[in-house]
Order: sequence, then structure tokens, then C-alpha cells
Amino acid sequence: MRILFISANRIGDAVITTNVLDHLIRAYPKARITIVCGGVAAGVFARMPNRERTLILDKRPYDLHWLALWRQVVGTRWDLVVDFRRSLISYLVWTRKRALKPRLSIGRKHEQFAAALGISPAPLPVVWVNDADRARAAALLPADRPVIGFGPTANWPPKAWPAAHFAALFQRLAAERLPGAVAAVFAGPGEAERAMAAPLLALLPEAIDLRGQLSLAEAAACLQRCALYVGNDSGLMHLAAAAGVPTVGLCATTRDRAAEMAPAGRYADWALGESEEMADLSVETAFATALRLMADAATA
Repeated sequence: MRILFISANRIGDAVITTNVLDHLIRAYPKARITIVCGGVAAGVFARMPNRERTLILDKRPYDLHWLALWRQVVGTRWDLVVDFRRSLISYLVWTRKRALKPRLSIGRKHEQFAAALGISPAPLPVVWVNDADRARAAALLPADRPVIGFGPTANWPPKAWPAAHFAALFQRLAAERLPGAVAAVFAGPGEAERAMAAPLLALLPEAIDLRGQLSLAEAAACLQRCALYVGNDSGLMHLAAAAGVPTVGLCATTRDRAAEMAPAGRYADWALGESEEMADLSVETAFATALRLMADAATA
């Protein structure tokens, strides 16, 4: 069975689509799957079972990237095309069956993706890691102390919680809930990400600095070793939720889409601000959300 799966350009949306991919892999264990995604999201699928190849959709003027993609896939007779971009590609290649993301955005994002294939209830997103990723995580993070992961960066600065709030939350968690905890600061590659995370590292000088050091699969393996993750609305937040770690997403600026874009995980939820100003999202709200999610995980 040959499946063409057109995912997303951004990391967060790509992570959310893994719920459908995991379902397809379980339903069709011999399927060969071609992934289409943006370059920054390719690492989401690097360890995915049944992946035959990944085609990177690099944006070109006049939408010529779609023509380039069509040339790469038109010669294959597909059994299923799943298109979460609702592109013309789905109709310009031969396929026995196609599934497109619903036009109307109703429900949470992972539910929308599942509805495209009639999957109910909607499964949760997953991460795929291998032994090398787990070994890298074990070398970076201590096994004898609880690790609290922090994601202080975002693709838009107004989505970022103040560094002082992150630091105050860590101090309170370490004092009241996770004695001996160590902070691990996650950020992607590039100078912008390094600079955005720098103020938190200055406030927590003993924190483990993971900025730009990890592939997405290695980041997922590190997140799986954390007792808790707290981060801004970002792809890393969705990766943490999919990894199964108790995940507190920090949301105020994007609260208008909070219901749709909530982190999808067994122990994941927003700490939601009362206004659109991230500075107004209190440490107390984040702390209470963290306690609730960790309690849920402890009793599962």
C-alpha cells in the first residue's frame, strides 16, 4: 500500500498530524508512506515507521513549489492521499482514495485531522525516537534529579511569557513540589532563538542549556525524561504534549484560538491568561495548572 501524506510547514501543526499517521501505521502495517512537509518540520517524521521518503515543500514564487511536488508524485499510483493542506495535488494524481482536512475548523486541531479520515474518537499525537536519541537525552539530563523543561521562545515575541515569570515558577516548583529539580531550557537553532532564551538562562545560571543542540527527535527524547514542561505557544509545546510529559502551554496573546490549538496530550493543557498580554498571565495560574497535570500523571 502506498500513501501520500501532505502534512504541514510548521513544526506544531506537523506534530499534531502524527495522530493520523500513527493510526494509519497501525491499520496498515505494511504501508509505504511518503511525507510532504516544510523543511523545519521534517525532523518530526525522521524516526517514523513505514516512512519511505520525505519530500520538502520549499515555498517558491507563483506557487511553483506545488508544480515541483506534482512532478515528484504524479508517476506513482497511490492507494491513499491524505492532504491537510487542501491542495490541488490531491486531485491531480491517481489515487484510490483521498482525504482532506475539513473546510470548517470545528473542534480541536487533532480532532479536525482525525475527522478527515472518519477516525473517532480522535487519537492523540505521538513522537518517534530511537535508541540513539534516548542515549543522547540520557547524556544531557540527570537521572537522579527531576528535570523541569522550559520553552521560553516563540515565533512571535508577543507570545513569549516574561523570563522573570519562568524563573519564579521554577523556584516555586522546586521549593514546593519538585525538590532538587534542575531546569532545562529548550530552544531551536539560530541566533533569534538563542537571544530569546538568554534572559531565562541568566536568571537560572545552573539550568541546562539545550539551545540549538538537538534534533527534533532528540528534543522529544529529552522531553520524555522531564517531570514537567512549561512553554509558550510553539511547536516545542506541541512536541512536549505528544511526548507524554505533563505539559503546561502558556497562552494569552493567541487566546482567540486557544480552544482549537490547545496542546493535545494525556497530561497537557493551557495556563490561560485573562487578557491578551502575556505578562498578565500569572505565575500562580501556571503553578496551579502544573500541579493539576502532574497529579493526573501520578495517578494514571
